[in-house]
Amino acid sequence: MSENVVHLHKPTDPPTPETAPTVLTVVPDAPPARPVPLWVRSGQAVKTAVTHETTKATVRAAARHSLYTFNGGRIVARRTWDGRTGARYERMIRAAEAAGNLEAAEEWEERLQRFRAARHHRRMDLLHSPVEAAKGVAVGAGMSVGVLVALGVVMAINTGHVGDVITPLSATVDFIALLIRIVQIVWGPALTIGPLLALLALWSVGRKQHAAPQWALPANVRSSEGEPITPSIVVKALRDLGVPALAKAIKEMGDAGASMLGPIRIAGCGVEVDVTLPSGVATNEVQSKRRKLAENLTRHEHEVFITIPQAARTVRLWIADSGALDEPIGPSPLVTDDTMTADYAKGKASWGQDLRGDAAALSLYQRHLLITGLSNQGKTVALRSLALWLSLDRSVQFLMGDLKGVGDWAMFDGLATTLIQGPTDEHVIQVTEMVEGAVDEMNRRIQAPPGTTFPPLIVLVDEAQVAFMCPAKDADKRPYGGSKANSRYFMAVRKIHNQGRAVNVLMWQGTQDPTNENLPKLVREGAHTRASLALGTESQARMALGDKAVDGGAAPNLLRPGLDRGTLVVASDGITIPAGQSSITVRTHYIDDDAAEAITDRAKALRDGVTTLHAIDRGEERDPLADIASVVGDATRVRTQDVPKRLAVLNQDAYGRWSFLDLKRVLDGTGAEPYKSDGVMVVGRDRLARALTNRDTNGSASAHG
Repeated sequence: MSENVVHLHKPTDPPTPETAPTVLTVVPDAPPARPVPLWVRSGQAVKTAVTHETTKATVRAAARHSLYTFNGGRIVARRTWDGRTGARYERMIRAAEAAGNLEAAEEWEERLQRFRAARHHRRMDLLHSPVEAAKGVAVGAGMSVGVLVALGVVMAINTGHVGDVITPLSATVDFIALLIRIVQIVWGPALTIGPLLALLALWSVGRKQHAAPQWALPANVRSSEGEPITPSIVVKALRDLGVPALAKAIKEMGDAGASMLGPIRIAGCGVEVDVTLPSGVATNEVQSKRRKLAENLTRHEHEVFITIPQAARTVRLWIADSGALDEPIGPSPLVTDDTMTADYAKGKASWGQDLRGDAAALSLYQRHLLITGLSNQGKTVALRSLALWLSLDRSVQFLMGDLKGVGDWAMFDGLATTLIQGPTDEHVIQVTEMVEGAVDEMNRRIQAPPGTTFPPLIVLVDEAQVAFMCPAKDADKRPYGGSKANSRYFMAVRKIHNQGRAVNVLMWQGTQDPTNENLPKLVREGAHTRASLALGTESQARMALGDKAVDGGAAPNLLRPGLDRGTLVVASDGITIPAGQSSITVRTHYIDDDAAEAITDRAKALRDGVTTLHAIDRGEERDPLADIASVVGDATRVRTQDVPKRLAVLNQDAYGRWSFLDLKRVLDGTGAEPYKSDGVMVVGRDRLARALTNRDTNGSASAHG
């Protein structure tokens, strides 16, 4: 069935039949482009030529070398003027007065007076010098002629010819004539070449001083960082610091602003200079602008350190060579020297290098230690390197808790007496009991006879913030974490801080990202050696190192997280700190896990063998009241001083340290309290039996109720 399709739209163009002729459409060519005017093409050519890099380089070179010569002339003229007049002394006097240093001003005034007196003396000598010079010339000429004639006489006697008497004299005259002819020949070219040589000398002076604008200097000089530190660069950097009083004082000093500076000394991979600030400028005004000062010195912020020495109104600048702090410092002597040993009492741990490049060694003798910083900055490695060094002293004992539990301290297995590893609450409980056990050991040592010496016991807890933040509580509802008087870990650490160092029981802690919650104030202030890696804020730096160190220039918050890994700011009397400073920056050696295992293998070889506990042995649960009844036995009564001894025989671990006070504590309130019999305190068998019966009866009644 076919369908008829009806088209509703009429085509505008009728269909072309197949037999229709082909129609060609002629498209006219586009009109020719309008010619560019000559003046436009000329302008474009001129612009291209002017802006071409070769033209720019040529213009800069011409300007640079011209200004080298011109400014070199100014520099030479200034030096000449300073050498011939007292202008230099006058500038120094004005600078000292502007800085408020009257003693220096008086000293420079005395030097100026001596210079003027010496110059006056020279000028007075000039009045008499022509006569003296004439006399000297006459005497010299006469003596010379006499010597020549005498020489001629000797020659005449030798040769027998009388004419030889004047031969030396005539030879001298001929020589003088030759010199005159040489001068006549050279004089003309010298007059032409001399000014050129003088200009070349001025150009050389200007070139050495880079006496040209920045835009005219070569690219390698214009854009390079780390140019040599000179007095003028330091003064200019201080002038442009944005401290109005400082800028005004330097301006009044004129070119002698460098009088503020002490000697610029090479210090390791940089230089060090003391700056005495003018009156009216506080040291913290310079400290607070560390970044701007660094950039003015063409350095990065981390390459400039500002500290406050003992001298008043003085800041000490340490300026690193560009990029030097990004270079590694080399391996630890612990790794390279297989024969190295340690001495806890007299030795120092080789920890790294200070900014001067000198070895930084830390004494660990009777010093509690705290190391903190942001996560993944090298805290564990820095703490571990100290423990590795100390492990090479065979007398040192370790109790270790690693609350991260990823194996950073696994190499101490077989070296530490206790090694607990893990981040859970149960691990915190174990570590807390470990520290409390160290407190018991400390108390035992304190009760020992005076003069008794004890081996060092290092109680080390890494990631201690986990312990302080632990929410777990014991059976008596005492929290393990926190910072209250009933917080078990906090109080154990405080007890060791208070009395441990006297008997060589020391607390070492490593923690990260300190706050008042995860690092309580009393704990952090109990450490004798406090060190910090990179931190986020100044308030954290004050928590880590204390207000004194931060006010003195310590700034771990200005270290670069990730880039300055392993760099510590240390406040301790156990490390050599430059005079007047409260802290020192140390770049620690990196010791990897393999190297650490090799060191602990050497340490284990020094010992007879250590069995490491990986959990606290709480022992079997004892019933003290029943044990007391057991040791009393069939005796009617036993003297109280004998009961602890019998208990110790029964179980040394549980009762070995018992005293009368422990016995009284257990028996009080039971009805079996010690009493006097025949003038001595005793414990009665019958009373103990009734106490046990009453306890069992009450316990059964409570259970049924």
